[in-house]
Amino acid sequence: MKLTTRSTRKLITRVFDQLDYQKLGPVYCYEGGDEFWQAKRNPCERLGINVSKILLRRLPRGGRSLYVGAGVAELPCLLAEAIELQRQVEPYNLRRSEVAALNRACHDTPVKFHAKSAAEARGSFDHLWIVSVLNDPECFPDLSPLSYGNANPVTFNPKKFEQQRKIVRSIVDRCMPKLSLPGLVTTSTEEVVWIADWCHRHEIPYHVERKQYPTALVGDPICLIRVDEGYRENGQGKEKTLRNKTRGL
Repeated sequence: MKLTTRSTRKLITRVFDQLDYQKLGPVYCYEGGDEFWQAKRNPCERLGINVSKILLRRLPRGGRSLYVGAGVAELPCLLAEAIELQRQVEPYNLRRSEVAALNRACHDTPVKFHAKSAAEARGSFDHLWIVSVLNDPECFPDLSPLSYGNANPVTFNPKKFEQQRKIVRSIVDRCMPKLSLPGLVTTSTEEVVWIADWCHRHEIPYHVERKQYPTALVGDPICLIRVDEGYRENGQGKEKTLRNKTRGL
């Protein structure tokens, strides 16, 4: 089982050291950006390395990973994949100021962020990372409370929710077809329903792993979803093989 090497961990720390936190502050906070990064920088690096160790065990060497809405929190996983598994990683982020800051910090690494929609990515990927994107409270203020189970029935606006649901579903519909099958999806536990919905609509089997992993910035725990792949039922030692009827692509 491969883990991040000491040289990779040093590189991750160096990239975090090179980040311009003053410019990143307004990207993540309306105010108090300095205090935010003083509190979050080390946990972000540490927990990111922990998740990267999981991915290094699961992903094949030389594959491709598509990262949707990637930012500071994804740096450890991106660097570990690219360096230790020689994988092609393509992180996309619509916030140009954040992309500029990330690329300056990553200038001497194999990681380059793209300031455009992940829907524009070309080719297929055996790993899709989409974490805290489909339930972003800033982008989807009427949909996000339902994702977290704290919607206010008095102020809830079903019309706005329906509009935002269409946008979220369109993001999934543009990104999921890029996943080669069988493939792996990394997402937050609150966003699993969107991946499951796509799989159901396209009659593609999937399995959500029970293990969850903490994150530092948004705080949403993440999990792994194996798409169109046989899996071993928990504790039974029994193989259950599922076959897709159509990829719907």
